[in-house]
Amino acid sequence: MNLAQTCGCLVLGGIPGLTLPEPYAAALRQGHRGGVVLFRRNVEGDLAQTLTLARRVHQSAPQPLLAVDQEGGRVARLGAPFLRIPSMNTVARVLDAALAERLAEAVGAELAAAGITLNFAPVVDVDTRPENPVIGDRAFGSDPAVCARLGVAWIRGLQQSGVMATAKHFPGHGDTLLDSHFDLPVVTHSIERMERVEWVPFRAAIDAGVSTVMTAHVVCTSLDPDRPATLSPPSLRVLRGRLGFRGLVVTDDLEMHAVAKHQRVQDAAVQAVAAGCDVLLVCQTEEAQERVFESLVAEAERSPAFRTRCEQARDRVVAARARIGVTPADDRELADRIGGRRSQAMADIVASRLAGATS
Repeated sequence: MNLAQTCGCLVLGGIPGLTLPEPYAAALRQGHRGGVVLFRRNVEGDLAQTLTLARRVHQSAPQPLLAVDQEGGRVARLGAPFLRIPSMNTVARVLDAALAERLAEAVGAELAAAGITLNFAPVVDVDTRPENPVIGDRAFGSDPAVCARLGVAWIRGLQQSGVMATAKHFPGHGDTLLDSHFDLPVVTHSIERMERVEWVPFRAAIDAGVSTVMTAHVVCTSLDPDRPATLSPPSLRVLRGRLGFRGLVVTDDLEMHAVAKHQRVQDAAVQAVAAGCDVLLVCQTEEAQERVFESLVAEAERSPAFRTRCEQARDRVVAARARIGVTPADDRELADRIGGRRSQAMADIVASRLAGATS
């Protein structure tokens, strides 16, 4: 790869509508983007529309990072006929780990059939603050051991289907009073407390071979009192060193206000890569994506140390993409692979367990 491609493959962007814009397709073909993040705005059509979009992404870039937030409950971008998933809190309440793994494998099989290669799930934050405005029932619960056990089950199920899973949001977003979509949360717990609570599920996920860890736009004062984890070398050294993670580190969306209210997105992107992030999410605007790309290239041209860090991140991205074996299914297979008998059987099991829990 040349320098532009090295920097470009680190940028994962959102697109505005139901089709892949030609400028974005061109950027994928040139290697100036690493893939696409899909949101509800991109899949509001029928299944045929979703598959057409996914196929266009796969045609534009070999083994792309085609990502989605398909957590379950209130955060599930893909609607019917995809399997309806309860919140992770409900999963932990009504399913054991073995059934949760089977459910996650069914979810992953549908995502794989749609050409999705990366799922930003599961949330492994420990929900220790009831008034938390953003995590809540997205987490498996308030017990670190439960979050670890069910998180590992979900990761294994997804990855058995060929879809990369993501443990999020490191170093922990479960004990915050603010939503990082709108402001910058601060966590003041000691490292000892983080080891005992917040990092238990992350350590378990890493030991289970999770492909990706997503950073939180959260200041953890015991690690770095001045910067959110996404931009913090000390925070990411904990992830790489103390917890031993060797996979892809992906940022939460750099256009979220926890970051964007305080600095330009392109400056945050350079800091994130320098801190140790490998993939940068820029989910809202093409203009911001281009500024990020250009700033990475300019900084890599200026700084040999930053160029080396970009090359290290590129190598991780290339290695991850080389392992992707997922492509969108043939039209003849769709009825069976998305919303088919296997999915319906899992839906029936979940419905039965839910009925039993409420009777």
